[in-house]
Amino acid sequence: MKKVYKGEFGYIQHQKKIAITRTVICLLVTLLIFLTGIIMYHTQKSAFSIFAALGCLPTGWSAVNMIMLLKAHYCSEEDYKQICAHCGNLLIHYDHIITSYEKNYYINASTVLDKNICCYSADKDIDVMDCEKHIKKMMAQSGYSSYSIKIFTDIEKFCQRLEQLEKLRAEKNIDPVAIENAWTPGTVETPARVLMSISL
Repeated sequence: MKKVYKGEFGYIQHQKKIAITRTVICLLVTLLIFLTGIIMYHTQKSAFSIFAALGCLPTGWSAVNMIMLLKAHYCSEEDYKQICAHCGNLLIHYDHIITSYEKNYYINASTVLDKNICCYSADKDIDVMDCEKHIKKMMAQSGYSSYSIKIFTDIEKFCQRLEQLEKLRAEKNIDPVAIENAWTPGTVETPARVLMSISL
């Protein structure tokens, strides 16, 4: 299975497969340890039962992670192709699951350019204003307090905005990919990287 990195198209689908596989393996190993103790000692009161109980911890964590990913809204192939047709040389990141204390926000695509953060979500239940406020707060904590944040739930309007930003990018001769590639670990994160860092 080819690895899909965070921010790439298909990331949630890839992580979903990993989570399902990991959960099944953890569960089978835990059951195998428990049953081995039963078969060998004909009782649950053995060290194998303790090891099996400890095995429930990573199994439970993996199961929670799997359920969250199964519920997640990811970028569809159709939306991906439409975005690619309008984004020009903008840098697009896909499949964000942005978490807050109250809820999760599913952002299918995002781009950052010249103090503009533009996102698209196919989740019709998303609280747009709440999500924008959350992103703004997270950005401000990283030192980016004057950014305009806009979340679209209409793919057509999102693509129109991408065209406007691509025009702005060309006029100012900005290379978003070069900006990200020039970032050095240990230094202040770029706005696009901050958006990635607050996403699962």
